Amino acid sequence: MSISYYNENDSKDVNPDNYFMKQALVEAQKAGERDEVPIGAVIVCQGRIIARGHNLTETLTDVTAHAEMQAITAAAQFLGGKYLTDCTLYVTVEPCVMCAGALGWSQISRIVYGTSDEKRGFSRFAPAALHPKTEVFSGVLEEECSKIMKDFFKRKR
Repeated sequence: MSISYYNENDSKDVNPDNYFMKQALVEAQKAGERDEVPIGAVIVCQGRIIARGHNLTETLTDVTAHAEMQAITAAAQFLGGKYLTDCTLYVTVEPCVMCAGALGWSQISRIVYGTSDEKRGFSRFAPAALHPKTEVFSGVLEEECSKIMKDFFKRKR
């Protein structure tokens, strides 16, 4: 995995949340190309991407192989520990209850997601699943994140 650094001078987009969400969208695109639900995630620590993930539930025949779970595992391996304090998860769709639970156990500092998941999102069913100190921000590049999902399911129907 290549490590990407955020550098304001290299990017026309001076908002780091937008920059990193675009990287999560790249991962979502990879999932869609594999005929997986197009959800992508990156985990950032000290301004650099330390982990990437996208849905692999069909590929691995594993219901737990969500983008967030892939990224959490990769980040923990990169850091050499299970806690992701001082890290931010960028994910294109609101995490489900399972992923929120894993994020809670990881003690991740921040979660930034693009579009809400009305049917399975954690904020509706288990808002207390996260660590109490975790900050959550939603709606970052919401249109783009929503569009990739809608387009995928439109093709499926």
